Amino acid sequence: MQTIRLTMAQALIKFLNSQYIKIDGEEHKFVAGMMGIFGHGNVVGLGQALEQYKQSFSFYQGKNEQEIAHAAMAYAKQKRRKNIYAVTASIGPGSANLVTAAGTATVNRLPALFLPSDNFATRQPDPVLQQIEDSSDYTVSVTDSLKPVSKYWDRIVRPEQLITACLQAMRVLTDPAETGAVTLALPQDVQAEAYDYPVSFFEKRVHNIERRPAADETIEEAVRLISTKKKPFIICGGGVRYSEASETLKIFAEKFNIPFGETQTGKGNVAWDHPYNLGGVGICGTLAANRIAKESDLIIAIGTRLNDFVTSSKKAYQNHEVDVLTINVNALDANKLNASSITADAKAALTKLSKALEKINYMSSYTDEIQQANEEWQKEMSYFESIEEQNGLSQTRVLMELNKQLDSDAVIVSASGSLPSDLERLWRPSIPDTYHLEYGFSCMGYEVPGALGAKLAHPEREVYAFVGDGAYLMGHTELYTSIQEGIKFNIILFDNNGFQCIHNLQRAHGIDSFGNEFRHRDRDKKDLSGSYAPIDFAKNAESYGAKAYTVTSLQELNDAIEQSKLETTSTLIHVKVLPGTMTEDYESFWHVGVPEVSESKKVKEAHETMRENLKNIKLL
Repeated sequence: MQTIRLTMAQALIKFLNSQYIKIDGEEHKFVAGMMGIFGHGNVVGLGQALEQYKQSFSFYQGKNEQEIAHAAMAYAKQKRRKNIYAVTASIGPGSANLVTAAGTATVNRLPALFLPSDNFATRQPDPVLQQIEDSSDYTVSVTDSLKPVSKYWDRIVRPEQLITACLQAMRVLTDPAETGAVTLALPQDVQAEAYDYPVSFFEKRVHNIERRPAADETIEEAVRLISTKKKPFIICGGGVRYSEASETLKIFAEKFNIPFGETQTGKGNVAWDHPYNLGGVGICGTLAANRIAKESDLIIAIGTRLNDFVTSSKKAYQNHEVDVLTINVNALDANKLNASSITADAKAALTKLSKALEKINYMSSYTDEIQQANEEWQKEMSYFESIEEQNGLSQTRVLMELNKQLDSDAVIVSASGSLPSDLERLWRPSIPDTYHLEYGFSCMGYEVPGALGAKLAHPEREVYAFVGDGAYLMGHTELYTSIQEGIKFNIILFDNNGFQCIHNLQRAHGIDSFGNEFRHRDRDKKDLSGSYAPIDFAKNAESYGAKAYTVTSLQELNDAIEQSKLETTSTLIHVKVLPGTMTEDYESFWHVGVPEVSESKKVKEAHETMRENLKNIKLL
């Protein structure tokens, strides 16, 4: 057997650089490079290997481990999981900073390869700087904190272990059903140890992503179920996007006269103005989608995790005859809500199901309900387009203006606060891959690094991070990375003086305003109820080297957008919006656990309202 002597770190980079995937006969190089921050746990070992192979394997220097990991995830999401960047961090706090990012990747079913540094395998210098010590178990280190949020976790304590670990890592990263965060913990001494690796380990390896077919039995069962239903309703989830089944879904809906709604990841698969597209479903849903779903006798959930925001905490479906049919490559998701399930690739399953339904000449019983629901919602959209506030800009009106101002192929990125709800209801994507929402974890601070990752994926497009002031303060330092690298993206910062989404949730359940607005502390009341504590976000961005604008009117907003398109460096547009000017829910319910005992009459009333809503849940 021919061998080559390399350090473990060198072997890791050489292996990653030779990995490819094949989908529908098309090959893609899987690992584009690595992002991260060097520290004493990785700069000498992995850092040396990255420097050695820098001509063929790129490295991006981050400013915060969590943020750069989110940039890598956004890149993978925008590339529909066909390409990734690996992420490295030093031991101790550097590796601990990856935990939130790993959770974000796993919840969102996004392939993410994390390479945190670890304690010395030899234990000779122990305890080293930043090392955690557990007096009852000396094998424990900071990297163990990544186990619960990883789909695969391994620690490479001998250089030859890398061979099986890498193969297992690729198994998970390329599995449409089980993908998520993969963690390979790298002890800093082992990174530098050499081994005679088989040359065959580094040969080009192509991982075939096979479309899991739908079993005949499950298709037959689905046809029997659908044939008994008059008004089915489809939920278009992220699985439709990753399966590249958008056109298949559109044809299916048209052929059988079935309306559909969208999850956050499913939004944009089909153009917003398609006659069967009723928009977002559930807590972030439109009036059209939620009303049709409420009366439907069959929910066909395709490629969705069916979380509480999609199902309105399981209260969205009120027809006494309602059943659920799921199509999902992931068995866990396919078997939710006591559903009849087709565990298969979305495109393959829809194609097969369509042929079977054609044989029985199935057609839903909808007449003009779909059109009426859409027309009613468009009237509501027109209202948001006409809102005029005397004291400033409303968030919804700003979004409606941005719908007009941004290029149709521009990518918008968001994740948290009130913006995702407003965007799922009001944003109008007509081109695929232009609506990028991280809403599995709804991770504050994803937005700005997410825009960096999306821009890396689509350098030819304008990319915009839609972010609230609260989320911006949680994470925005990759704005400086964009300046450093010359990777231009734009930030539209909605400044409403605090965590207003949660502020609304708090007050809607009878609790007085407390701890959610950015105010000065009132020393007499001993709380944050003083005057607003303003921040000049434009100056903050300018300090990094970005172009910045502050706008307080629609005309200033339009001027800033047009000017930002001409810039070659990253921009920030600071938009002052009035608190509480987001959309409200449309016939949805969110179970958040209102206190059963309280001194407040309003809280008690909110608890009783919650109890009444829970009585109306029809599904398991």
